[in-house]
Amino acid sequence: MTHDRIPLAGVIGSPIAHSRSPQLHGHWLRSMGLRGFYVPMDVAHGDLERVIRTLPRMGFVGANVTVPHKESVMRIADKITDRATLIGAANTLIFRSDGTIHADNTDGYGFIENLRDGAPDWDAPTGTALVLGAGGAARAVIASLADAGVPEIVLTNRTRVRAERLNEDFGQRVRVVDWVQAANALEEAALVVNTTSLGMTGQPDLRVPLDGLHKGQVVTDLVYNPLKTNLLQKAKQAGCTTVDGLGMLLHQAVPGFERWFGARPVVDAAAREAALA
Repeated sequence: MTHDRIPLAGVIGSPIAHSRSPQLHGHWLRSMGLRGFYVPMDVAHGDLERVIRTLPRMGFVGANVTVPHKESVMRIADKITDRATLIGAANTLIFRSDGTIHADNTDGYGFIENLRDGAPDWDAPTGTALVLGAGGAARAVIASLADAGVPEIVLTNRTRVRAERLNEDFGQRVRVVDWVQAANALEEAALVVNTTSLGMTGQPDLRVPLDGLHKGQVVTDLVYNPLKTNLLQKAKQAGCTTVDGLGMLLHQAVPGFERWFGARPVVDAAAREAALA
């Protein structure tokens, strides 16, 4: 008698109770009639490697990784994709049947898919992109914009030194400007991306003058709590095409789910509702 193991997956972070991923993956599993479970796991830094090495023995087929462990898991994985290496962080782990741990980063993929969904007229090669912030999310965004063919990426961060570091890693296509110059850069960009947590519920506001925003620009915010950030509200008033951050969370989840549970889920209104529930 053979017994099939029910595939398990989940998201590892600390804190993790706020994560929308369990609702999203649970919705996909139920709506597609698949066996499997997806659970939140609050794991301290000191326990990370031991936990990850134990999960496959418990029937886990993979896991998502979020703050603050995205960089640390790179040291634990046996194989790392090129895009995860370029970004310097992983958000998706696949546990192979031979016991090896594969690490990937689907944040950039999720970002671009969300952008194409929400702004179908956006044409990467025709204009500059302004990226606000220089953290892990910015790395994924810059890698995916360069990959999509954006000719110049202007990068600005409150501490310039962090932006310079990204400039060293990504080279000629990235140009760093001072945070006080952000308003000028904003006016000239075809695409504006906020990768900072500024404007998020409980965080300070994004204090960049937004009066340079105008029709014809695409503006997207990685913050999705609130869904309509001050940046997106002002951009909409100025006649810009706006794309909220929730779609990135939905799209980045697709490749992992497909690898773990063997079916490709769709990002639709029901998936959005599930994530927001």
